[in-house]
Amino acid sequence: MRKVVHFEIPADDVERAKNFYGSIFGWDLQTMQMGDGEYTTVKTTDVDQSQMPTEPGAINGGMMQRDERITTAPVITIDVDGIDDALKQIEDKGGSTVLPRTAIPDMGAFAYFKDTEGNVLGLWETTT
Repeated sequence: MRKVVHFEIPADDVERAKNFYGSIFGWDLQTMQMGDGEYTTVKTTDVDQSQMPTEPGAINGGMMQRDERITTAPVITIDVDGIDDALKQIEDKGGSTVLPRTAIPDMGAFAYFKDTEGNVLGLWETTT
């Protein structure tokens, strides 16, 4: 059974969203440069040296500028052994690829897909 391992919150105004979530829930929000833009990591629980949650069942996430080409709603991300194989299965069952496998050096890779109901979800493949 594949697990949900990450969430993402798109925002029109990332600073406003960081203030909202940080002040209400006490989340640790750290913005970094990623590719052509910025990505904010959202820490909802403590992590170990490899940045994995130390509390069973807990997940961390991210926040980024809303990109309507991908999605306008929050995204949950599912861990898979291989993104390319998962995307093939998704397409064989009527889903579609929104963003193909994209590597994050020294960590893994991600992709986005659309399910048969029109929802966009993410895939994560650990490569370290």
